[in-house]
Amino acid sequence: MRDHIDIGSSPCDAAARAHGEECVQVSRTEDYLDRMRVECRRFLALIRVKLGPEPEGAHLAIKSNPHDFGTYLEVVCHFDDENEEAREYAYKCESDGPKTWDDDGRREQTIKAMSKSPNPTEVLDAATKRREAALAAAITHDGFVLFLEQAKAQQAAQEEVIHART
Repeated sequence: MRDHIDIGSSPCDAAARAHGEECVQVSRTEDYLDRMRVECRRFLALIRVKLGPEPEGAHLAIKSNPHDFGTYLEVVCHFDDENEEAREYAYKCESDGPKTWDDDGRREQTIKAMSKSPNPTEVLDAATKRREAALAAAITHDGFVLFLEQAKAQQAAQEEVIHART
């Protein structure tokens, strides 16, 4: 039988929201739907980068929902509840999905590799290229350029923090 889990429109970390990572809000007064769609596509792609592609019987999608102030969008994972692998992937999306926009599951590995390398900048550059390639493969829509610019800006901010630590 088919079921689904609502995952959300963006990473859920409240601490990240306190530092300016706000999600797009439904509004009666501003045109928000295109930005919300790009945000959901970006989040869906990040889930795939972090957790891998959906197994047979599971499918990530964007679902629209009515709201008093307009329609809101969110990422959902449809799955066959009789397929154990599909069901586990759906639950993993909910419990282990990205908590922040830079949570691709590789940050700690990169920091550890940088600390052991004689040239940490090369390690960071290689990690950045791998991340961009994975996201480019996961995203196939008009919002990709916007997303890539945002990802590069966030990566630059991360590099400043990492360089300050080393």
